[in-house]
Amino acid sequence: MDNKESDAVDDGVSEVESCSASGLGATGGSDSRVDSQLNNAVHLKMEGNAFYREKNVRSAIGRYHHALLVLRGLDSEVTSGLKCFRPQSPSLTPEQDELLRSTQIDCYNNLAACLLQREVVDYARVQEYSFKVLQWRAGDVKALYRAGLATLELGDAQTAREYLLQASRGKPNDANVIKQLQRVEERLNKDYEKEKALYKGMFNKQKQAEEEKKAENPNQA
Repeated sequence: MDNKESDAVDDGVSEVESCSASGLGATGGSDSRVDSQLNNAVHLKMEGNAFYREKNVRSAIGRYHHALLVLRGLDSEVTSGLKCFRPQSPSLTPEQDELLRSTQIDCYNNLAACLLQREVVDYARVQEYSFKVLQWRAGDVKALYRAGLATLELGDAQTAREYLLQASRGKPNDANVIKQLQRVEERLNKDYEKEKALYKGMFNKQKQAEEEKKAENPNQA
């Protein structure tokens, strides 16, 4: 299968920024530090996008990982479990929190896109990154598509079908979603035929054993 084609649902980069970190108000102190970290993460993500467009996947992956590392120290889901070990991080404004989460989503989405461009695809990692996105944005079509693709390649066609069906609701006419759904149905049909043949073989063996037993003991009822 052509892994590059599998990424056709995405444009190869994250969505155009709906808001910019430079628009956040920095009043000095902790707010200024938070804004600086957010700006840094957004800049790293944009560098990753540029590398991706240049087909420099390795460098793009490095930038996305670096951006996520920068954001990790601001994410309340991460820092809440570390309160006993270090000073509590400053609370984020709604605007800061929204930018943090959208940047994380973009980075994980684009990391999955990058992995699908590699010669040997780590589908388990593609699935992991897609699940990260879906944790925060359940209806993200790109993540649903990639989760479905990765899950199919990992051998779970039934679950893959569920993800791809959800993706098709968001993009019902997308050729790649349709193609992967067709692959899922083909895989499920093959699995059904194998299962049917297995049960048929078991039934025939059981019937043969009963007939042999009757032949050995013809006087038994």
